[in-house]
Amino acid sequence: MSSASPGIPLGIIAGGGDFPLRLADAARLAGRPVFIVAIKEFADPSIFAAYPCEVIRVGAGGRIIRALKDAGVKQIVLSGQAKRLSLLSMLPDAWMTAAIARVGKAVLLGGDDTLLRAATRVLEDEGFEVVPPRSIRLDLMPLPGLLAGPEPTAEQRADIARGITVLQALAPADVGQAAVVQQGMVLGIEAVEGTDALLARAAELRREGEGGVLVKISKPQQDVRLDMPTVGPVTVRGAVAAGLVGIAIEATRTVLADREETLQLANEAGIFVLSLETDVFMKENAQ
Repeated sequence: MSSASPGIPLGIIAGGGDFPLRLADAARLAGRPVFIVAIKEFADPSIFAAYPCEVIRVGAGGRIIRALKDAGVKQIVLSGQAKRLSLLSMLPDAWMTAAIARVGKAVLLGGDDTLLRAATRVLEDEGFEVVPPRSIRLDLMPLPGLLAGPEPTAEQRADIARGITVLQALAPADVGQAAVVQQGMVLGIEAVEGTDALLARAAELRREGEGGVLVKISKPQQDVRLDMPTVGPVTVRGAVAAGLVGIAIEATRTVLADREETLQLANEAGIFVLSLETDVFMKENAQ
């Protein structure tokens, strides 16, 4: 991993949510200039008022590249929420059309990891280095341990183990980062709709008795420079609404956004947030 270069602007390509802003604040506190490209379809540019920022639509790849280069950016972080758009709705400019031709249209039909790796190759071809969010803020990725709420019971640990098994089995197909498991039954797997929608579906499918758990982990092949599982206050509220008893995340590979608020909400609701190492957890909870 390359270290940040003081004095050289960090480029943040920002999607939705306030996570890009938190990265910008951390970089500035470290004495580093920041330049933000707010993607028009996803980001709220008003939250970046304190920073140099240009709002650009996702299909205007040439304009994005020019803006970053004009700002003197060498390193880029991809951050924030985004939804998969169709090629037609993107209205790609000439640069984007050429980039798509280089990586192949089939990439657009692949999973998120495939698409993001292709985007990174294109950015690297333009001379940029894509760096992970954790190179800017290490404290965002919690270490192993119980972060909030009561210690999970044996039954709840069994549900967590079931979720890990299912997600690891699906990982080669580049599908989902999250699953909801209740009493050994998988209520849902995250697909393109995202975790919030998964929790809403799980709320409708929950069974009588003890509530289920949300398990959110990265795929083994996932490039954490590009796409890290993220849990925040909205996730906790969705878990509570779905009648879940806890959330299990992968230590050092999951972003805990708004850490203080997230854990406070979990404690107030009486649900656990467990940060774990998947291999260690599975060995300790082998059936």
